[in-house]
Amino acid sequence: MSLSILQGFSKSLAMTVLSEIGDKTFFAAAILAMRHPRRYVLAGCLSALIVMTILSAAVGWAAPNLISRTLTKHIATILFLGFGLWSIWDAFHGGESEELAEVEAELDADLKASSGTSRNDKDDDDDDKKKKSRPFFSQFFSPIFLKAFTITFFGEWGDKSQLATIGLAAAENPLGVVLGGILGQALCQTAAVFGGKSLATQISEKFIALSGGILFIVFGIQSFFSTVE
Repeated sequence: MSLSILQGFSKSLAMTVLSEIGDKTFFAAAILAMRHPRRYVLAGCLSALIVMTILSAAVGWAAPNLISRTLTKHIATILFLGFGLWSIWDAFHGGESEELAEVEAELDADLKASSGTSRNDKDDDDDDKKKKSRPFFSQFFSPIFLKAFTITFFGEWGDKSQLATIGLAAAENPLGVVLGGILGQALCQTAAVFGGKSLATQISEKFIALSGGILFIVFGIQSFFSTVE
């Protein structure tokens, strides 16, 4: 692995983990995994984030071909510094559990709208038997998979981590950014799905936001000096 790929990989991995832990998509995966089979939730959430990471990195890779590399690095510097200050501001002014409560309320409203009554254990067993009898392709694209994919994809669209991935891919090796981003997303989503709500409630959002803010500022400073050089 070349130095440029390794550098992009390490930066992307660190940025993704600190951006995604305690994010809306993290809480959504944790709550969905409490209500549906974990394998479908994990597959749906992770697939959406992998697609989003690849798309974001592709935009960042194409940016220097559309505008000058110097201007691209200037934009990346502004993005990193802006996200860093934003994250630090959130760390000291945001509530510890507001995001979790908001996501849970949204999913509760969606659940009530889609189903007026809850099913018993026998119904769940019948559904599992039906799923096992389906072809593999149909099982993979189950309604639960599609729900997890849709919630995660549109929840991540335009998010701070997506824009940061674009900026990072413009400044670093895009392949390293993709690999680091995918590994980071896999770690975060696995922790959310198997750790459940109990893990989500124990996470200090203030500490994560502060750590992420400092990391973004460090990236911004590095980008600035690379532009000057």
